Amino acid sequence: MSGVFYTIRKTLRNYLQGGNMLLVATVLALLVVNLPATRDFYNSLWTHEVALQIGSFNLFSHNGHPMNVMQFINDALMAVFFFSVGLEIKREVLVGELRSMRRAMLPILGACGGMIVPVAIFYLCAQGTPYERGCAIPMATDIAFSLGVLSMLGSRVPISLKIFLTTLAVVDDLGGILVIAIFYSDHIDVTMLLWSALLIGLLMLGGRMRIQSKLFYMGIGIIIWFLFLQAGIHPTIAGVIVAFCVPARPLFNPKHYVQTIRTNISYFAADKDETLDSHTILDHDQLNWLKEIESASDKVISPLQELEDSLHPVVNWIIMPLFAFANAGIYLGGLSPESVVSGVSLSIILGLVLGKFLGILSFSWIAVKCGVAAMPSRTNWKMMSSVAVLGGIGFTVSLFIANLSFGTGDPYFSELLNEAKLGIVVGSIAAGVIGWSVLHLTLPKTSVTHNS
Repeated sequence: MSGVFYTIRKTLRNYLQGGNMLLVATVLALLVVNLPATRDFYNSLWTHEVALQIGSFNLFSHNGHPMNVMQFINDALMAVFFFSVGLEIKREVLVGELRSMRRAMLPILGACGGMIVPVAIFYLCAQGTPYERGCAIPMATDIAFSLGVLSMLGSRVPISLKIFLTTLAVVDDLGGILVIAIFYSDHIDVTMLLWSALLIGLLMLGGRMRIQSKLFYMGIGIIIWFLFLQAGIHPTIAGVIVAFCVPARPLFNPKHYVQTIRTNISYFAADKDETLDSHTILDHDQLNWLKEIESASDKVISPLQELEDSLHPVVNWIIMPLFAFANAGIYLGGLSPESVVSGVSLSIILGLVLGKFLGILSFSWIAVKCGVAAMPSRTNWKMMSSVAVLGGIGFTVSLFIANLSFGTGDPYFSELLNEAKLGIVVGSIAAGVIGWSVLHLTLPKTSVTHNS
């Protein structure tokens, strides 16, 4: 179980850092957009054009029109985020909680309920209105914020509960990806799509041939991203598809790696070679021995694991805070207090706070009672209820889907987008506060993490 503890600790540490940065970026965006001295600067910041150009070709363009900063963040940088999510999903399927159907059934079914019920509640509230197109907004769970809140309770939280929430959020992300792919793609260019399919096939062939070069997958992945953008399919989906093509198996197994190290280290006769104790230039043989060890070290870690580990700091410290800063700028001066308890804002709040709770808890309860899945060890239904509430923290992907739903540039939909953002922030805060409070009351008063 030590490997599981290490993985969960590392995951929590990564997402706790990301959650802190998201919170800072969100508060900063709300301050800047509502201060008269900085409001115009903030709003104009996202309209500047972005280009990576060679001759007349601009990589950051859509149908010949250059992207602005906002489009670059939402379509290009978020593709890197979804690439990271895709790597995480693939790892979970191969070696994580999703590798065993019996163990995965509870978070999978819980996530399904946590997507279906919020969408249904939103639809019932929005049916026949212009904001009906935003039904998918409350279906998302923000893994960084939800795990960040859970980690505030420390070792009182059973490790099995943390695993459940992490796996549920991963499945939730997969659901969000499918919704974006199916409902937010239009005007499909078949030619571009066929070229994309050809390159995806090349990536899959590269995986079968055990090509380990990360540059191979990322380089072709950038081309696929561009083709998706031109084809009318949301380009973030390209990030997920490319991630699924990255090999998860290393070239060397650990035994081969250890043997390589031992063989090359044995060449250094430390008791006879006095140069090893001094700062000197290595001779040709010594250099080759060390290079072979370095090469073996690269080949014992799979491209999937290395890319996932390398991207976490970039995603958590740069991409996600920048996305939050760009998209969480809600101008409160244009909103009436009644807007929080009406319209699209209320629909989202009900979906996140009530819908997520009812969906996750009811589907989990049915799965356990029917014998399809087992309860996480050292947990009870009070704890599961609290985690179901935490699932209503739908910040990042909810904002992303809100932009896809209402970010058309039309003044009316811009107002809806502002109200939707308000609903996402209020709903996520409410879910976090309620979930933490109930967990604080229901969890054991002493540490249980290492006894699970």
